[in-house]
Amino acid sequence: MTTKLIKQQACFGGWQQRYQHHAQTLNCEMTVSVYLPPQAEKQKVPALYWLSGLTCTDENFVQKAGAQRMAAELGIAIICPDTSPRGTHLPGEHDSYDLGSGAGFYINATQQPWAAHYQMYDYVSQELVQWAQQTLPITQQRSISGHSMGGHGALICALKNPQRYLSVSAFAPICHPRACAWGEKAFSSYLGSNTQAWKNYDAVELLANASERLPLLIEQGLEDEFLPTQLNLTALMAQAEKYHHPITVHQHPHYDHSYFFIASFIERHLRFHAKALLTQ
Repeated sequence: MTTKLIKQQACFGGWQQRYQHHAQTLNCEMTVSVYLPPQAEKQKVPALYWLSGLTCTDENFVQKAGAQRMAAELGIAIICPDTSPRGTHLPGEHDSYDLGSGAGFYINATQQPWAAHYQMYDYVSQELVQWAQQTLPITQQRSISGHSMGGHGALICALKNPQRYLSVSAFAPICHPRACAWGEKAFSSYLGSNTQAWKNYDAVELLANASERLPLLIEQGLEDEFLPTQLNLTALMAQAEKYHHPITVHQHPHYDHSYFFIASFIERHLRFHAKALLTQ
């Protein structure tokens, strides 16, 4: 893998870095933002993978969530990939915010013109992990989290591969994408009209046959404008109850879908993941 360190800045005794590397699964150059805590100067540290939402890049979380202070205290790295392939210039790729650029949905596209590049599930769950293990001073202990579209990505990655992650959490995730406008648009374009194939990337559907019951931690603002129409949290909660899947949901009056919401509760999630990552 060809890798280039684009920039790095000192932050809470550690380093906030940004890398560029060639992603074979996506057939394009990708950027990844990484926070390395001060402990990484002397030893390998466990890693939390963070998946961002629609319209975001690899930099939104590291610039807005305020996670570095607690990550430095706990001694965990944070790895933030971009949200879609870049520079491919496919037809229609830049026409709308919820399809194409910034909207990879962390699935493997099977339809043209997307299939040649939009293999975000394989990239996040396999190639990115391999790249990080080869490039960064991290252990094999990893967890995953994300926001909105990225919350959906975190849930499906963990539910499909529970052996790869020690813990999973999400902020305002798109829980049931095959039953909301965002998901229907993306899945029909990336996966085609066979809605049975959509179930492979839907957390509500995956919960029914989960091979392991990895506990879920969910944070949700009750003033979130997308909660009634796009997120379908109640469907996830009902499915978890039906199949006795452990889930903890914190619902917060007054909070919306923004990074102010994430910044307010990110410490809880970092401590949750650190408990899993640091006791192995």
